[in-house]
Amino acid sequence: MAKIKHNNFLDTVNEVFTDAKQEGVLHLYAEGESFNGRTIGVKNRSLFHFGTTGYLGLEQDIRLKKAAIDAIRKYGTQFPLSKSYISNPLYRKLEEKVTEMYGHPIIITKNSTLGHLGVIPSAVKDQDAIILDHQVHWSVQSAAKILKNRSVPIDMVRHNDLNMLEDKIKRYSNQRKKIWYMADGIYSMYGDFAPLSDLMTLSQKYPQLNFYFDDVHGMSWIGKNGTGYVLSELGELSENILLFGTLSKTFGASGAVLVCSNKKMYHEIKTFGGPLTFSAQLEPASIAAATASADIHLSPEIYILQQELRERVAYFNELLQQTDLPLIDKNISPVFYIGTGMPKTGYNFVNRLMNEGFYVNLGIFPAVPVKNTGVRITISRHNQQEEIKELVAAMEYHFPKALKDTHTNTERVFHAFKLEPKEKDEPLKTSLKTELKIRLKDSIEKIDKQLWNSLLGKHGVFDWEGLKFLEESFSGNSQIEHNWEYRYLIIYDQEQKPILATFMTVGLWKDDMLAAVGASQTIEEERKNNPYYLTSKVLSLGSLFTEGEHLYLDYAHLYKQEALNLLMQSLEKLEHSLKAKMIVLRDFSENQTLHDYFQGQGFVRVSMPDSCAINLVPHENFISFLTKLSARNRKHLRKEILNIEPLLNINILHNCSKDQLAQIESLYSNVHQNNLGLNTFSFPSKLFENMSKNSNWEFIVLSTKESPNKIIGVMLCYKNSHKTYIPAFVGLDYDSLKEFHVYRQLLYQTIKRAFELDYDHISFGLTASFEKRKLGASVHNIYAYLQSADNYTLELMGILESS
Repeated sequence: MAKIKHNNFLDTVNEVFTDAKQEGVLHLYAEGESFNGRTIGVKNRSLFHFGTTGYLGLEQDIRLKKAAIDAIRKYGTQFPLSKSYISNPLYRKLEEKVTEMYGHPIIITKNSTLGHLGVIPSAVKDQDAIILDHQVHWSVQSAAKILKNRSVPIDMVRHNDLNMLEDKIKRYSNQRKKIWYMADGIYSMYGDFAPLSDLMTLSQKYPQLNFYFDDVHGMSWIGKNGTGYVLSELGELSENILLFGTLSKTFGASGAVLVCSNKKMYHEIKTFGGPLTFSAQLEPASIAAATASADIHLSPEIYILQQELRERVAYFNELLQQTDLPLIDKNISPVFYIGTGMPKTGYNFVNRLMNEGFYVNLGIFPAVPVKNTGVRITISRHNQQEEIKELVAAMEYHFPKALKDTHTNTERVFHAFKLEPKEKDEPLKTSLKTELKIRLKDSIEKIDKQLWNSLLGKHGVFDWEGLKFLEESFSGNSQIEHNWEYRYLIIYDQEQKPILATFMTVGLWKDDMLAAVGASQTIEEERKNNPYYLTSKVLSLGSLFTEGEHLYLDYAHLYKQEALNLLMQSLEKLEHSLKAKMIVLRDFSENQTLHDYFQGQGFVRVSMPDSCAINLVPHENFISFLTKLSARNRKHLRKEILNIEPLLNINILHNCSKDQLAQIESLYSNVHQNNLGLNTFSFPSKLFENMSKNSNWEFIVLSTKESPNKIIGVMLCYKNSHKTYIPAFVGLDYDSLKEFHVYRQLLYQTIKRAFELDYDHISFGLTASFEKRKLGASVHNIYAYLQSADNYTLELMGILESS
């Protein structure tokens, strides 16, 4: 199996965050000698604060401050003992008051992240299953993944997708004792809600269904005693629900709270809950401030505070409805999200608002999909009507300017969020001085052969003849994954000089194509019953058959930026019209200019397997080429290739017999099935038949002297119009692999054949770089860029890979 270099999720996050940090919108430091909640000091300026999660403003309440100061004077800055031994004297009073708020047993935790880490492994038993909403908070997902070590199945559904959830429940209902669905009450980015009423109906249908709700963003500003959104909707907490609230954020202090009406489960969690047992307890100041806040929550004052916030939220909603700003979810929560689509538009918009005197948060990957970047605005009691009105006016003024600065429009933003624009924009145009022309065709036969080959025909199976072959092979097949649509794009300047060219395919891909082998193994088990499980229609530069530089760009051209912008617009239109779920740009070597551009357009970079190639020196013969190998590699060559070669029949085949084609296809299938690290659909039988008939294709086949009619290895090779030899795919008999070093022999014979044909270049493509390097190939890092409608697939792969 080829060793695949899988992308680390944290590497991707680091790239996105680094980009945002460089744009001055992330990892900032607040400034000033004091803080009042209404304004915040940033970059030597005082800005109106629209980024807090202290919605009721209790963190500035004089009673909480006084209680915290008194506690420090009496008990010190901390109480350095585990609660399992003894609790700070202030704890008892806090627990009593929070219990009174909820009317159910509670457990105070240091924070919600440690709380989840303590509660979930205790509450979920080995006989249970977990289903996560894909937008549930990271801290819940992280805690759930721990249970993989205990073989608890962990699955995921798209955000608030009840049909998908019910399908998962049915799947586990006969296998598992309890099925836990984990979700947020209020989601932290868009401010939207969990569909609680529908979920309760589902639990009546499936008694095994239990719920784990993280309601930290619903706390205090709604509900009886400020106990949050979930309880405000449910009224009562049944025994199949675990509820997490917070003592920080809008509660104004620090810590978190688990509410559990199941007495047996409550006792188990409280007695021993991992981090709940071993972590430090809350500081005296935090306990005292939380107790003071609990007093407010238990008094009629909490409803006055809630009403004051509701008025501000309603006012902000009213003003937003008078604009064309893309508010992603209109609701009653104090969390608002204005979509910008591309990250670079988000950076521009946030900086513009800060320059106008308003601090807001950037919503960015992985909290949201990269193409769903936007501005998160929170309303608190600190905000007054005058600055709320000024903020809306500033957003209305600067939003179109941010779009213009970043070469996009509202239609593209609304499309990214699957919303209908309030008004349709004029199509994006380049200026008259830089007017560019787009030529988009659906067949290579509609493109001039000489022109295409001069732009993109040099190093891959995507010269003009190669693409004609692909069109014939991947159409008219019985299985949907074997039928692709093609688009060919060339962008010209006014003098008809090409600036950019590429080709695209639309086809069905496996979502786990680049996932770790373990994830693909799990998914393939499901595909035995559901062959199209976790598959998506993908619009891709290039195709699943081709490898190499699928994008021609004249980097010296004055209008290359405009050409790239037109490429992005064309891709988005095709994605919409062809109903694709993802756009993939591949294969790119290290190129900082393109990387910055693609990331700014909402693409995530992932590592592909290394690419390998050999440039053949003019007038050099095969023997002199081999002498350049290192002493160690020449030793391997003699022992594992040259000593074996006399034992083999080596033939170059064209126009194969039916038996030969059947063997070739079977050997290819062996490799395909064994290479889950690059997990794709197989190819149609027609492909191999077309190769046999096509003069540009040939098969290097190996058989033993003892069994000359049995093929033990085959290299499927394409002869490119620019004298590039492309060993595109390999087929192996694994029973013969070690004895005859079949793969190494095929690589050697490929190089030998390229010399015989007097070719200039060998494009070995992706994977197995270690073996290819030993025979003189150079190795290059290759990347793809992905843009998806949501993070569901990425997060599901992360869960499956954690096992």
